[in-house]
Amino acid sequence: MVKREMYMKRIRPFIGTDLIKVMTGIRRCGKSVMLDLIKEELTASGITPTQFISINFEDLNYSHLQTAKALHDEITNRAKTISGKVYLFFDEIQEVEDWEKCINSLRVTLDCDIYITGSNAKLLSGELSTYLGGRYVEFVIYPFSFAEFLELYRPIAPNESIQQYFQKYLISGGMPYLANIRYEDDAARLYLHDLFNSVQLKDIVKRNKIRDVDLLERIISYVIANIGTTFSANSLARFLKNEHRTVAPETILNYIKYCCDAYLFYQVKREDLQGKQILSSNEKYYIADHGIREAVFGGNMRDINLILENIVYLELMRRNYNVTVGRTSDKEIDFVCDKQGEKLYIQVCYLLASEETIQREFGVYDNIRDNYPKYVVSLDEFDMSRNGIKHRNIRDFLLADEWN
Repeated sequence: MVKREMYMKRIRPFIGTDLIKVMTGIRRCGKSVMLDLIKEELTASGITPTQFISINFEDLNYSHLQTAKALHDEITNRAKTISGKVYLFFDEIQEVEDWEKCINSLRVTLDCDIYITGSNAKLLSGELSTYLGGRYVEFVIYPFSFAEFLELYRPIAPNESIQQYFQKYLISGGMPYLANIRYEDDAARLYLHDLFNSVQLKDIVKRNKIRDVDLLERIISYVIANIGTTFSANSLARFLKNEHRTVAPETILNYIKYCCDAYLFYQVKREDLQGKQILSSNEKYYIADHGIREAVFGGNMRDINLILENIVYLELMRRNYNVTVGRTSDKEIDFVCDKQGEKLYIQVCYLLASEETIQREFGVYDNIRDNYPKYVVSLDEFDMSRNGIKHRNIRDFLLADEWN
């Protein structure tokens, strides 16, 4: 089990407090394992496992507990038999109707420490905010980083080079379960395809009561093909019109939002760096796991520049950066990153193969006059840093503890 210290470091200060700890992220990204890691820490600190109550609501054995009242009664009764603080672990809580009422009541009436996971961003909107009013803290969990992938893949293929490891990561992605099938190509592709279908059906179609599944599939295919590329709802509407589907841009935006709510895609807004304002159109989207893209759509090696960008974006999110796409006059910077006022600029490309490419990639920073770190990240093995702009090999960049 990968210890996922990056997340544990953030969760640890809240263990034992009355704040509800909420872990969200795409289905099968490792949220349940986070609950196991928290249990390990609690046990190591002297808490006995008899104080734990754990329920996974995807398990049919608990289908009778999928209403707020039934769950509340069950937990209240079980808590009476436990001496000391009760530790509650609820996996995929969104399966419980009116679950937020139950959780809030348990928080108020029991001496308890609550941890929940869910696969939908709407988990923390609307009613939950009303019921819990700042009484929760959220942690978004992502698939494995390259560093975490290495931890599991290295023992499987100990004689391969770091270049071969990274090539495997480009194809396989970071879904944790793949280690259980030893990253076998065919088995991995089948698993990721089934996972994608599950996200599409359970977390998007059923949850949002979508009737036009064909339209949803076309929109998802378009976004997957164009990750990291700016496009508008209008341009997608024109594309669909060519396929003899007339769709309003608002419908397209709604469907894409449903996908983002299910953590299949992440939206990145564009920022005018000179006017200091967020631009309202032509966002970029990245997929939660590039291995899913390879399994469903294929072509990761053909579109390697987009995949590298996707990988860097997710690494920035893991490290808690706020990320926008930067625009300055006629140039665009892939990522403008901010963490508590500390900024970072990152430009991602495949290879700096010609002087023209070098000028283009480093030249995006010409109009940026501040002293924050500026990076060009690529697969090149040689350091081509210049004019105060740092060039890094993408593998080294992903494995570095800090960027400065």
